[in-house]
Order: sequence, then structure tokens, then C-alpha cells
Amino acid sequence: MLVDTHSHLQFNAYKDDLDEVVKRTQTKNIWCINVGTNYLSSKDGVLFAEKYGDNFYSAIGLHPMYAGAEFLKIKNDDNESKELVEENIFDAEKYRELAKSKKVVAIGEIGLDYYYKPKTATKLAEFKEKQKQVFLQQADLAKELGLPVIIHCRMAHNEMIEILKSRNLRGVIHCFTGTLEQAKKYVELGFYLGINGIIFKFNIDEVIKNIPLEHFVLETDCPYLTPVGAPEKRNEPIFMEYTIQKIAELKNITVEEVSQKTTENAKKLFHI
Repeated sequence: MLVDTHSHLQFNAYKDDLDEVVKRTQTKNIWCINVGTNYLSSKDGVLFAEKYGDNFYSAIGLHPMYAGAEFLKIKNDDNESKELVEENIFDAEKYRELAKSKKVVAIGEIGLDYYYKPKTATKLAEFKEKQKQVFLQQADLAKELGLPVIIHCRMAHNEMIEILKSRNLRGVIHCFTGTLEQAKKYVELGFYLGINGIIFKFNIDEVIKNIPLEHFVLETDCPYLTPVGAPEKRNEPIFMEYTIQKIAELKNITVEEVSQKTTENAKKLFHI
């Protein structure tokens, strides 16, 4: 058994062959948490998990790039949806209603993303504050519901660490690309680090070598971040094996050790 703690199988990228992807995933005994980026994809993730059964769960949340969308011109991502979804206000009641499903195991993906940002200082400050407030609203909902958080953080790790110091949260830092020092701070705060195919493109070798396996969970972020060696351009859960192999090589341990411990970590965090 493996757990892909961050997938997007409900996205438009799988509209033509979803049943086949699901079958491949189930055959390999991979359990998936399909993560929402806005209300519609969160709802679709819940419906997906309820339809396909025991291997699948969902996380619900508003991605920081949607939260700050009023300050940026966002292009539609055809892999995600057929049309651009505009949602820059977090409606806690709508998400609270979704969370009544037993398939919902986390609030996410939520957080801070300063990769694309406004050019003026005034707009930048407003943009950051808006993302922070939406993140805190969702963090409050997670605490209310007793759920972990799946945090998307890009170009904002120091700010996120400072916020988390004053919040009693548990969860995972999705697609971690920070420094070893930042990784240690997240671990001290009780967070897991999500490791996926980004490790073939962004060098976090020192993080993988120096942070104990007890603090990692596996993910794909599929359909994105396909690992090197995978036979297809579009990512899917079965391609986790390439990420597992690289982690094992960097830590000089077996593939079985990586698989077993990260699965234990995921089951413990998400209560699945």
C-alpha cells in the first residue's frame, strides 16, 4: 500500500480516461487524497471519492492564487478546468457543508504563493494581506473541524513559518522546495514535508538526506510534476515509484523502507 497525499484526479486532465487511471491506481493499491483548489474542484473531489470507494479521499480548500486573484490576471489552466473559475472570497459555510462527507480528511490546498505578484508596492502589500487572511480563515475552519491542513507555500516560507508559530495546526507542507533550515523549522512545528516529482527539477537533496523519513509523506500533484523516467507526460499516482526510488537512493535505504514509513506517516496524519 502507498498513499498519494496530494493528487488532482478530479481535474479536467483525466476527463477522457479517468476509469482507466482509477483502475491502474487501485491495482497498485495506491490510496489518494484528491485535493481541491477552489469550491468546484473541492466538491468534485468529494464526489469522486464517494463514487470510487475505499482508495480515495478528498481535501477541500481555496488555493492562494485564487484568494489573491483580484490583484492578478490569471490564465485558465485547461488541465484543471474547462473554464476559468473566479473565486477570491472564502465562503466558510459552503466548505463546512462539504466537510460533512466522511471522505473529507483535510483542508487544502491553502496557503501563500508569491511567485506571481503585483508590481507596485501598495498592491503587493494588499495581495499578501489578502492571501494571509484567506489562509487564516481556512486554518480556523480546520481547527474547528479537527482536520489537518495541506499547505501550498511558494516564495513565502519565512512568512508561513512565522504564521504557524502562533497557530496550533498540524498538516503537510505540500511540494516542499524550501531550504534545509526552513525544513527543520516546519518539522519543529510538527509538520510533514510533501515530496513529489519536483525533486527531479528542483534540488532539495540536502533536505531529503538530512530530514528523517518520519517527517515525509509522498505525493504526486498529478497531473503536474511528472517524475523523470515516467513513460507519460501527464502524471498519475502510479508514477510515485520514481520519486520513491530517488528518495531511497539519496537516503541510502531501501525502496520498501521509504514506502512503508511514508505510508505510516500519511495514515497517521490523515486518519485513513
